[in-house]
Amino acid sequence: MAIGPDRRFLSKSQADAAMVDTGLRSYMLRVYNYMSVALALSGAVAFYVSTSLTLQQAIFGSPLKWVVFLAPIGLVFFLSARIRKMSATAAQTTFWIFAALMGMSLASIFIVYTPESITRVFFITAGAFAGLSLVGYTTKKDLSGMGTFLFMGVIGLFIAMVVNIFLGSSILQLGISVIGVLIFAGLTAYDTQQIKLMCFEADGQEVATKKAIMGALRLYLDFLNMFIFLMQILGANRS
Repeated sequence: MAIGPDRRFLSKSQADAAMVDTGLRSYMLRVYNYMSVALALSGAVAFYVSTSLTLQQAIFGSPLKWVVFLAPIGLVFFLSARIRKMSATAAQTTFWIFAALMGMSLASIFIVYTPESITRVFFITAGAFAGLSLVGYTTKKDLSGMGTFLFMGVIGLFIAMVVNIFLGSSILQLGISVIGVLIFAGLTAYDTQQIKLMCFEADGQEVATKKAIMGALRLYLDFLNMFIFLMQILGANRS
């Protein structure tokens, strides 16, 4: 005796809904896979640079450090502006280059903080990210209204960070870190919902791949920024 619904009697609307759900899960899985591989690549590069005095001197002891610090920002803007005209292969290649360059700039975290605190904060970030992303994926509430508020928060956060470069206030730095965690926590839920909606706009495999890459980039930046700000709060210095 068969158990479960007889597919012969499923309505067309039910069959269509099942296909959409399957396609959405496949699309989101691709986004998370791209993000995870990019994070792993950045971590591997950061660890490798932190163990090589030659590379540290070449990167941080020369004008090359400005290239390492600024190039990832330039690639984010480049991808955002040009991805529609790029092939999926070119978009993926640019994304991997971005992740590798980010790894070089993140080597300072492995130099400054203890391995134990890096591991602890990474898992705290991963747990928080998973929960927040799940909220963004499953909630029926429209989070689009948060977008402008969070974007303005990022701008305000950047201004405060620049000001604190000159002030050097530890109290202000702590406040920046706490607010930074909250902002990128909100962005994780918001971006997940927006990426989910992007799935229904995808037209063809090529477009879907490029949208998945842009989605992975957004979540990568959310995760990474949340991790960095949490490191500034919870990280233990080597010295």
